[in-house]
Amino acid sequence: MKYIPRVFRYLLPYWRLAVVSALLILLASLVGLLMPWPLKFLVDSVLGEEPTPWWVTATFGKFASDRYAMMYVAVIAGLGVTLLSDLVHVLSNYAQTKLEQLMVLDVRSDLFEHSQRLSVSYHEQKRSGMLIYIINSLGDAVVGVLMTIPPLVQSVLTLIGMFIVSMTIDPWLALVSLVVVPFLYYSVGYYAKHIQSRLYEVRGLEGETLSVIHEAISMIRVILAFGRSDHESHRHRKLGLKAIDARVKITIRQTLFTMAVNAITAGGTALVLAVGARHALSGKLTVGQLLVVLAYIASVYKPLESISYTIGGLQDKFVNLGIAFGLLDTEPDIKDSPNARAIDRVRGAVRFDNVKFSYPGREDTLKDVSIDVKPGEVVAIVGPTGAGKSTLISLLPRFYDPDGGRIEIDGINIHDITLKSLRHQIALVQQEPLLFSGSIMDNIRYGRLEATDEEVVNAAKAANAHDFVERLPEGYRTELGERGTKVSGGERQRIAIARAFLKDAPILILDEPTSAIDSKTEQVILDALDRLMVGRTTFIIAHRLSTIRHADQIVAIEAGRVVESGTHDALLLRNGLYRQLYDIQTGKRRRQRDDDAIVNPTEVNADTSNSDEVAEVIQ
Repeated sequence: MKYIPRVFRYLLPYWRLAVVSALLILLASLVGLLMPWPLKFLVDSVLGEEPTPWWVTATFGKFASDRYAMMYVAVIAGLGVTLLSDLVHVLSNYAQTKLEQLMVLDVRSDLFEHSQRLSVSYHEQKRSGMLIYIINSLGDAVVGVLMTIPPLVQSVLTLIGMFIVSMTIDPWLALVSLVVVPFLYYSVGYYAKHIQSRLYEVRGLEGETLSVIHEAISMIRVILAFGRSDHESHRHRKLGLKAIDARVKITIRQTLFTMAVNAITAGGTALVLAVGARHALSGKLTVGQLLVVLAYIASVYKPLESISYTIGGLQDKFVNLGIAFGLLDTEPDIKDSPNARAIDRVRGAVRFDNVKFSYPGREDTLKDVSIDVKPGEVVAIVGPTGAGKSTLISLLPRFYDPDGGRIEIDGINIHDITLKSLRHQIALVQQEPLLFSGSIMDNIRYGRLEATDEEVVNAAKAANAHDFVERLPEGYRTELGERGTKVSGGERQRIAIARAFLKDAPILILDEPTSAIDSKTEQVILDALDRLMVGRTTFIIAHRLSTIRHADQIVAIEAGRVVESGTHDALLLRNGLYRQLYDIQTGKRRRQRDDDAIVNPTEVNADTSNSDEVAEVIQ
């Protein structure tokens, strides 16, 4: 219930629609009070001997004494009240549905927006499928709680109105009808107390099932390659059966709760019928009055049942509400500091000063790392797998925050820069080029959304992507499919580079951009990267050392520490880690080229950045 005040925040933008909906609910309650009166008039005044009500005589004049005419009036009145009730119901449904859908969109938008503000580490720990489940399936929880209020209010208003009218007809009968209230109250309390934990369990299992589906679709190539379709189907079905079992148990309890409510109201109805019939036999009530009272009592019990079901059903919505607000209440690990300020385009001087960082459960990923980079320099980060290269570079755009030390851009601590303006200074090209399912034009324009078509094409030309794009049947309007699966890896990488060109950021991060590409495509991409790096401070993480020989500074990292730094030639003379990595790679390449030369001496797959070695192989 602590979330209820927050729920109303989503109602405020649509208060006019909410007022209309409330008025229609009030009108529906009033119309509901009219429903049994045409029947009473028909039974007592038309079929019976009760005098015709004064307002009927005043309205119809001499026709009020004509029983046949009054019979048609009663029937038409009953039909009119029913049609009016249906009309109000339709209008109320329209207003409530529109109000509900608008608020659902607002809630889902807040959940989606907030999930994007959460840190990379949060998303690494949480399964994507569960986040999708919360945003899409539980996003209507806030509205679900709020939209239970109108029927509750309508039921309460109807209950009060009918009880007042019943009291005027037969006070004892009206009081007898309230005998069921304590039993309903106890039933609702017992149900609410014992259902919540099971609902949390079911929600978790249903979210996990969606996570399995999402993961399987994302990993479909691996699943097919290893022939594990049956295994994944069995895993999904096993988890689904577990969720079904938990859901069935809850449904049984919900059904038992419904049966208990029905049994209580049925007992109350029987008691009222017995007392009312006794009063009718003793002349305290007319038959018409008894029918009205019975209709009201039945109608009173209907809102009582509705209130019971709604309050019982609210437990499900409260669980959803807790999960949804739990996501909204999750504080981002990475956020603007109180004194953060936006900055304009930087020169690109970067300084890592005694930076320390540890992942949860993995200490000393980075230990006292210090690097000074001048504007426009190209810095290569090398080292064995797991040395901390990618982690170090991930600290610059604040995907993570260091545990110690500081990082500066142009002498400003990055914690004193707003995240938006900090990341505006940085362009990123990753090992796996991540593309959206839109067109090539849209994917390149993602680097700068306001860019013109001409600027997009120029960026593609600079990235050596224009030619292959033009050869496609739909050119830049070609839809790439999910994750860009309709083009090759090298083509995806060139689109990603074009996106970085278009962003035109002063700092560039290249995270192993050619490691998964063949040598021929690598040269095309390296040519594009050479143009991209001009005038920008560039950090390159590379396993292929041949791509970084001309870097202004090479930093070798091992076990989270900087073990050496310098130029390519200087590091080769030191016989340190860089020389070891270089000797291993050049030895492998030389052996591969020797094998290629034996198989086909006229076609040697040469690395153009190592012309001396190529000449040696040919000789």
